[in-house]
Amino acid sequence: MGTDGATALERQSRDPTRDLEARLTALESHIDDLEAELAAKDERIAALEADLEETTAENERLDARVADLEAHVEDVEDDLETRDARIEARLEAHERKLEATNDRVRELQARELEKGAHLRADTVDETELEVAGGTLERITKADGHTYYRLPEQADPLARGGEVTLAYGDLLPIQQLARMDEEMLRSTTSALPTRLAAKLWKARTDASVGDDPWEPGGAGIKAYVTASDLKHWIRRQEPGISDAYAKKLVSRMIDPLLDLSRNRLAIRRRTERKNGLEYTERRIVLPADVDIPGETTGSTDQ
Repeated sequence: MGTDGATALERQSRDPTRDLEARLTALESHIDDLEAELAAKDERIAALEADLEETTAENERLDARVADLEAHVEDVEDDLETRDARIEARLEAHERKLEATNDRVRELQARELEKGAHLRADTVDETELEVAGGTLERITKADGHTYYRLPEQADPLARGGEVTLAYGDLLPIQQLARMDEEMLRSTTSALPTRLAAKLWKARTDASVGDDPWEPGGAGIKAYVTASDLKHWIRRQEPGISDAYAKKLVSRMIDPLLDLSRNRLAIRRRTERKNGLEYTERRIVLPADVDIPGETTGSTDQ
């Protein structure tokens, strides 16, 4: 075999060795990369574990804080319940004392009334008093104040001066006009009658505000037209129709005349509108009629 053959054999024997060395080098490099990646993951795991420990510790701290707050809330609620119980007990005691005081006052007022006393109306709850006969009379005296007394009883002390107007002296419509809404409804269920009382009150009580009455001329103290009355009724009774309000005007006529003992009157007057003549009813209060408790220029009920 010549020199060239030996050289070829040597090259063939060296090539596998080089391949192995290259593969070994690549594997070692890959192992280094894996070890570096593993080390990075170990560091990341260590950091996460540290975060987890901190989070766990923070949660435990918060749980402890929540437990403290819940315990504090329970203490506060217990304290509030105790205070509420004490306050409620005190209120009940005050209410019992107040009711007992009111009972004594009512008893004293009833006894004084039965002895003939006249008591100021603003100090008396007439619905709560039990008096002989079961009836109280409302009167007005010379001092301008309103009083309660047993019917026809004279005040032995003559407080307030002479009686100028007793409730029984009032016209029925005046008596109804003095009632509040609840008492008026309990006295009469008829809407025309209640409206008649309210209409009278609108004329005599400035606090009502909605007054359809107009000042009259010669011989007429005041009047209200049927058309104005219809609109007034609709303001007093929201929701009713114009047609029903017109019917109520007619239905109010009899209560107005009867309850005023004919102090009110119905007059017809010819009016002109848009060139056309028409007749309109008027509810009239003549200037010369006697109204209990009223004098010229007075607006007392």
